[in-house]
Amino acid sequence: MARVAVVTGGTRGIGEAISLALKDAGITVAANYAGNDEKAAAFTERTGIKAYKWDVGDFDACAAGVQQVEAELGPVDIVVNNAGITRDGTILKMTRDMWEDVIRINLGGCFNMAHAVFPGMRTRKWGRIVNIGSINGQAGQYGQVNYAAAKSGIHGFTKALAQEGARFGVTVNAIAPGYIDTDMVAAVPADVLEKIVAKIPVGRLGQAHEIARAVAFLCAEEGGFVTGSTLSINGGQHMY
Repeated sequence: MARVAVVTGGTRGIGEAISLALKDAGITVAANYAGNDEKAAAFTERTGIKAYKWDVGDFDACAAGVQQVEAELGPVDIVVNNAGITRDGTILKMTRDMWEDVIRINLGGCFNMAHAVFPGMRTRKWGRIVNIGSINGQAGQYGQVNYAAAKSGIHGFTKALAQEGARFGVTVNAIAPGYIDTDMVAAVPADVLEKIVAKIPVGRLGQAHEIARAVAFLCAEEGGFVTGSTLSINGGQHMY
C-alpha cells in the first residue's frame, strides 16, 4: 500500500512540483490549498492529484483536513509544510495584521499540521515531515521582518521536533530555497530581480523541480538517517 503525503500549498509553484515529485515516487498525494477553487480544480484535472481546501493557519481546520484525508486515502505518513504568504513592508509601515498573518500561516501552519499527524506517525514508527524555510530566514531581508522571523522559526522548529521524533522513526527536516522561478518571484520588478540574480553565484534563478527532488529524497525510505537538517538550495547565494 502506497504511503500517503499531504503537501500544503500543494497546487501551485513549488508546492505543485513537490506534489508531482512525490506522486512520481509512488506516493499517494493530497494537495492542500487555501482559496483558489478554480486553479485547484485545474490542478487536479491536470495531475490526477486530489486537492483539499483548508487554512493551515487554523488549528482545528488542519485536524479536520488530516482526518478527511486519512478517511479517504489512508494514514498520513508524510507532511510537507510548504504553504506560505508574504505581507512585505518595512517595520514602520507594517501593521500588526501583516505581522500576525505571516506568522500564523507560515510558522503556525507547521505546528498545526505536525500536531495533527505526529501521534499517528509515532504510533506507526514511521513518518516524514519536511518544512519549507527560506534563504531569507537564514540571512534576513529588508522589508520582511515578518517573513524572515517566520522562516527562521521554521528552522528552529525543525531541529526541536526532530529530537522528539527520532526514536520513533519520524524524521523532521527543512529546506531553505533561494530565489526560485515561481509566480511570487515573477512579481518582483524586473530591475530588482536583475540585481537579485546578479548576487547568485550560479547566475540564475532556481527551478521548482530542483526543490521538489530534494523533498522527495527526504521523504523516501532511504532518507531515514537524515533528521534535524536544513538543506540550503540557493545557487550559492548564502552559504550557511
